[in-house]
Amino acid sequence: MEFIEKKRWLFLGLPFTFTKYIIKEDMITVDEGLLKTVENDCYMYKVQDVEHSASFLEKIVGLGTVTCFTGDTTHPRLILEHIKNSKAVKEFILQKSEEARLKRRTVNMLNIGSDDIEDNDGVD
Repeated sequence: MEFIEKKRWLFLGLPFTFTKYIIKEDMITVDEGLLKTVENDCYMYKVQDVEHSASFLEKIVGLGTVTCFTGDTTHPRLILEHIKNSKAVKEFILQKSEEARLKRRTVNMLNIGSDDIEDNDGVD
């Protein structure tokens, strides 16, 4: 499964921009530009967190913005602006990024509050 979404204007949600987002199971590709095109990729296993937001105008025209917080050097904060199906795209990215991290064995575990645990090894 993959999503191909275009960045849209907030005016009636028309796709008159030259930015295309291709979200596959293993990679997110941002293709932007008309005369000079720039294509940038981010592997799914590098996506650490995903955020969905929708302004009042975006809600009116049925759009949303998905922000991916990644470990990628070129796009540490990858923003998919003004896209349709934004909630489905967010859920897809969350699911596939977790699967990709497990597959590559690059899962980050946070050890929150471990400083409070005393080391009781029998020695006082």
